[in-house]
Amino acid sequence: MKKRLVVPVTHPRYESLRLRELLVEQYESGVVAVAGLIAHGRGEAFDYLLGETLIPPALLAIKAAAASIVLAKHPVISVNGNLAALAAREVAELSSNASMDVEVNLFYRSSERELATKRVLEKAGVRKVLGVGRDASERIAELGSERRRVDPRGIFSADLVLVPLEDGDRTEALRRIGKKVVAIDLNPLSRTSVFASISIVGNVVKVMPKLIEEVKNIKQMSREKAGDIINSFDNKKNLEECIRFIAHRLEQLRIGEASLPKHIGEAD
Repeated sequence: MKKRLVVPVTHPRYESLRLRELLVEQYESGVVAVAGLIAHGRGEAFDYLLGETLIPPALLAIKAAAASIVLAKHPVISVNGNLAALAAREVAELSSNASMDVEVNLFYRSSERELATKRVLEKAGVRKVLGVGRDASERIAELGSERRRVDPRGIFSADLVLVPLEDGDRTEALRRIGKKVVAIDLNPLSRTSVFASISIVGNVVKVMPKLIEEVKNIKQMSREKAGDIINSFDNKKNLEECIRFIAHRLEQLRIGEASLPKHIGEAD
């Protein structure tokens, strides 16, 4: 194992660099794919545009997602390498609080990556990990990639699938076969965001703790009130609000009515 970069907590990009180092570490351990490193960098660019915070439309989507998860009969969390690297503990906590199954589902699938991802999840506290090896015995006919292989006890029989850091083709395929899809994606223009039932536009490391909090809140409500939250949510309009937020923020920055983050222009 190579010597890891020690990032001082006083660095203006400490949290960003910490996450990058974590992804590199999990790449070297076989959990994260090379393409996952590229995807993270692309996501960071959109996080800048959002101001590196959870914006109001994201908070509304999180609440609708939490209500949908609580009311679902069989919700499942789909986990890829990046999610396992960045938020394994949150996956375990959400799974426990919302009675959600956890399934490994990888685009760049290999038995080594499946097992490595499973180990990370189990170490974080996930009691049962689906979708590994022969357990992924069902197929989603609409897909041609390795993501088509799913566990009959998990994604295949789920009525709701939470797909953080997802690719658009599987989101579209899951919708076509009748699944409700809750996506976490920093890009409001992505095919994942467009095709999902509920799209949470935000950084997964910020979204997951808030989603857990909202699940706990929703569980205290009546089913009728939780249903009202879902029925009042419009994903298309919410995505429009996300784009409008980005456009407004960029305009405010352009005319000097908003301040650039202190780290802009500094070397990472």
